[in-house]
Amino acid sequence: MRVAREPIMARTLLKIHRYFRRKPVRFFTFILLYLTAGSLVFLHSGFSSDTSTTSASGSGRDPLIPEGGGGTGGGSSTSDGLVLLGRVFKETRRAPRRFGPPWMKENGAQDAPEWARRGVDHSSSWSHGSKGRTTKEMDDGRAKYTGCYVDDTQKRALRGVSFFDYKKMTVFRCQDNCAERGYLYAGLEFGAECYCGHKIQAPNVSESECNMECKGEKSNLCGGPNRLSIYRLELSQESARRYGSAIFKGCFKRPDNVTLALPASAVIQNMSVDKCVDMCTEKEFSLAALGGEKCHCGFPTPLFTLHEREDEELCLHRCEGEDFESCGNNDFFVVYQTQVQDNRCMDRRFLPTRSKHLMALASFPGAGNTWARHLIELATGHYTGSYYFDGSLYNKGFKGERDHWRSGRTICIKTHESGRKEIDTFDASILMIRNPYKALMAEFNRKYGGHIGFASQAHWRGKEWPEFVKNYAPWWASHTLDWLKYGKKVQVVHFEDLKRDLFSYLKGMVIFLGLEVSEDRLLCVEGQKDGNFKRSGLRKLDYDPYTPEMRATIDGHIKTVDTALRKRNLPGVPEEYMPR
Repeated sequence: MRVAREPIMARTLLKIHRYFRRKPVRFFTFILLYLTAGSLVFLHSGFSSDTSTTSASGSGRDPLIPEGGGGTGGGSSTSDGLVLLGRVFKETRRAPRRFGPPWMKENGAQDAPEWARRGVDHSSSWSHGSKGRTTKEMDDGRAKYTGCYVDDTQKRALRGVSFFDYKKMTVFRCQDNCAERGYLYAGLEFGAECYCGHKIQAPNVSESECNMECKGEKSNLCGGPNRLSIYRLELSQESARRYGSAIFKGCFKRPDNVTLALPASAVIQNMSVDKCVDMCTEKEFSLAALGGEKCHCGFPTPLFTLHEREDEELCLHRCEGEDFESCGNNDFFVVYQTQVQDNRCMDRRFLPTRSKHLMALASFPGAGNTWARHLIELATGHYTGSYYFDGSLYNKGFKGERDHWRSGRTICIKTHESGRKEIDTFDASILMIRNPYKALMAEFNRKYGGHIGFASQAHWRGKEWPEFVKNYAPWWASHTLDWLKYGKKVQVVHFEDLKRDLFSYLKGMVIFLGLEVSEDRLLCVEGQKDGNFKRSGLRKLDYDPYTPEMRATIDGHIKTVDTALRKRNLPGVPEEYMPR
C-alpha cells in the first residue's frame, strides 16, 4: 500500500507545482491568504489572553486602563508606561465604583458617616482633622507616611494629576512624580495607581485596609481597593504646588498699600480659586490674591515680593464657592501665579558698546550653566555668549550663541574649559559649582539624551556609565581647582544656593557683572526661573547608579574642593555635598 500511495502523492504535488508555475499571481495570492489567516489566529489568541487576565484580576476591568480613570478622560502615554491624566477637581461624568464602603451604595446614604452627609473636609493641608490619630511614621528623607485613607472614584481624596503603571509602580516613583509637579501629597492605590494632591479630602481608615503590594516592589504596600496609602512630600517645597494651571505661591500678609501693590480688584460672589485666577488671567496679571470675598490682581513688586510666607493656618477661610479650598481673609491673602507671562524681564539685547572686559561664566558640564545664562539674561536684559556654538540653544533664544566669544557684545561667556592658558584669556569669572553626584548624572543625560532628554537604561547599566564616572569625576575637582588658582577675579556661586535663594544670589551676580540691579526684573525672573531647559522627573532613575567604589572616589574629590575653597577664605561646599 505504501509503495502504491507514493506515486499518487508525487503526481498530485507535481500538478500543483505546474499549476502555480503557469499562474504565479495565484501562487502569491494563496501565500497572502495563508499569512492573513495566521495573523487573525494570533490576534484572536491575544484578545483571549487579555480577557482571561481581566477576569483573573478580580476587579472586572482592563488591567491597563483604570476604571473611572481617576480623571476626566484625557491622557497621554509616556515611554516608560505611565499614563498622565488631567486634573480631577471636577468630574462631569459618572464613573463606576470599586468595592466602596456600604454607605456609598445607591440606597445607603442614610448610613453614611456624618462627615459625608455634611460634606465636611476632615483632613487637608488647611486643617488638622487627623490630629490625635496614631500614624505609621516612615521618614526616608523624601516623604513621611501619613496613613491609609478612603478614596472614591466620584470624589477623589487627592485631586491632582494621576499616574498608572500596572507593572513597575513603586512608592518612590509615585512620590517623585508628585514632588516634581509641586504637590504636597502622594497616594498609592490598588498596587499600581498614583494620585497627587495639595490636601487630603477624605477620612483615614485602619491600616489593615491598605494591604496590596506595589506592582514594582513586593516589599512595600500601595493602598488597596478604594484605599490610598498617602505620604506627605517633604521635598515638595522646592517645587511649585499647583491648582490646575495656576501655581500656589502661599499665604502672605496683606500689603500695606494694597491698591498700589495689587492694582486690580473685585468682589466676587461665591468666591473660588478658579474664579479669582480666571479674573486675573483675563486682566493679564501674573498674580491672583484671594482675600475672603475679594480678588486682587497684580505683579510681584517691592511692595509685594512674596518673599515672606506666613503659616497657611492664618489664611484659613473656606471659599463660598468651593468646599475644599481656602480663600484667605482680609488680613492674609492666598496667592496663586496665573499663566500670564510677566513681560517686565523678557526684553534682551546685545551690549550697546563692545566690551573689552571678558567675563566668564565657568562651570563643569552639568552644573547648571545654561540655567544660569537664562537667569542672567532675564535679570540684566543682555544676551550671554558662549565659548562654543550650540544650534539648539540658539534656536531656544540664546542669540549670543552665534557671536564669536571675543566679540564683546555679550554680558558674559559660557565655558567649561579649564587649564591656565584658557583661564588667562578672561578678566573675571563667575564660577558655578554643583554637587558632583547631581552634575555627573545631568551631564551623562545630556551626553546621551540631549539638553532635556535622558540617557537610556542600556547606557546607565552598560559600560558607558562606569567609564564616564572614571573620566569625568576627577575633572569636576580639577576644573574648580584650576579656576580658583588661575582666575584673576572669581565669584563662586553654588548651584544649590542659587536654587534655594534665587533673588539674593542672582542680585549678587548682577552686581558682580557691573550692572545696576532692577528689583522688578529680579522679581519677574523668580516667576519664570525654569526656562526651557528643565528635565521632568518622569524618567528619573529609581535606583542609585553609584557603586561604593565610585562614591569613595567622588567623596575624596569633594573634600579636596572644600579644602581649596576654605584656604581662599571662601565658604566651603554646601553641607549636602559632604559624605555622610
